[in-house]
Amino acid sequence: MSSDRFVITDQMWVLMEPHCLGKKSDPGRTGGDARLFLEAVLWIARTDCPWRDLPPHFGKWNTVFKRFRDWVKADVFKRIFDALSGDPDMEYVMVDGTIVKVHRHGQGAKGGPQSQAIGKSRGGLSTKILALVDGLGNLVRFSVMPGQRGETTGVKGLMEEISCGAFLGDKAYDADWLREMLTSRGIEPVIPARKGRKNPASHDEEKYKWRHLVENYFQKLKEFKRIAMRSDKTDQSFSSMIYIAAAIINAR
Repeated sequence: MSSDRFVITDQMWVLMEPHCLGKKSDPGRTGGDARLFLEAVLWIARTDCPWRDLPPHFGKWNTVFKRFRDWVKADVFKRIFDALSGDPDMEYVMVDGTIVKVHRHGQGAKGGPQSQAIGKSRGGLSTKILALVDGLGNLVRFSVMPGQRGETTGVKGLMEEISCGAFLGDKAYDADWLREMLTSRGIEPVIPARKGRKNPASHDEEKYKWRHLVENYFQKLKEFKRIAMRSDKTDQSFSSMIYIAAAIINAR
């Protein structure tokens, strides 16, 4: 495989390298080329091919997969995401959710689907990604949940310790408790009222126009096919794929 198809730039690597496990002098899979290994993970994320189909240029597929699981358990991909994301613009935050179907390869984790963020919705087994992006449309944090679950059930955890000027969300977030929580923290709710509200709250329509940034972000994220179609059995591995893809998007 030509290195022309690699995505990690020298500038990105400077920020990534301090968070990588092991060093070249270490024995076994820990000592492999960390930059090449991350390119292998990104190749899987972009193509959604089985690990067994990893091009030989990256090394033995089983060794690369085991190393991926080592890094997942050590939370390395989250640290890489943080390193490449920089300081977010918290004038506004936008929150929304998107549903991804669960591929057959993403089923079969120990404990069954109920032990992971996998649920049954109208389209079959699915996972919902709930994302919070900043005023520039870059990911700040996310959570995963079963596809049929309402988005407001996850927004409280997503907003923990978040300080911003305004919260932009669609009608799904028109809940009295959420408005009260935001207002009590000095955050302006920019949320359209649901139909049928007896006393609908008003919102700043000009600010609300910026909510499209979170929808745009999901389009970028789903260019990575392994995220558009969940093929990872565990939430931990799936979240790590989101972190490494989001790190590249945020660093562009």
